[in-house]
Amino acid sequence: MKQKLVASSLIAALVFGVPLQLARAAVYNNGTATATFTVTIILNANCSITANPLNFGTNGVLGTAINQQSTVAVTCTNTTPYNVGLDAGTVTGSTVGTRLMAGTATGNTATTVAFNLYQDAGHGVPWGNTQGTNTVSGTGSGSAQSIVVYGQVPAQATPRPDTYQTTVTATVYF
Repeated sequence: MKQKLVASSLIAALVFGVPLQLARAAVYNNGTATATFTVTIILNANCSITANPLNFGTNGVLGTAINQQSTVAVTCTNTTPYNVGLDAGTVTGSTVGTRLMAGTATGNTATTVAFNLYQDAGHGVPWGNTQGTNTVSGTGSGSAQSIVVYGQVPAQATPRPDTYQTTVTATVYF
């Protein structure tokens, strides 16, 4: 019977708008006080780099130069100066003046195809890995900056059919 009385009282209070005692946050009117605090982050000069593959496609005789391009993307802290270098690649005998791709088929890994990487579309400025000499410089903006890599396989004696490749490492110095 007691439960019915409590339930009836609650229903009546809701229906007839009788205020219920609800828990509320207290309100104070005696004054206020404030404090401040510092929020800090330290940003050091920093850079990252990504590189896209350079694919010279499928060809037959290497009687004329084959030109292709790719990109590297550099993201550096705003105002951070940087240089981007490209090494000679992983094939034995490669230099930044004459890079080599090697055959991948068994028995053909010593056979090579010459190529080079350039800083300009006219293929006049080779891209190397010596800062101040043959690297590409820039200044960070805080966002990714895309830099074009111009590649060329010059006309040369054509080796046997195979897939020729190497791995070039792109480095950002900052």
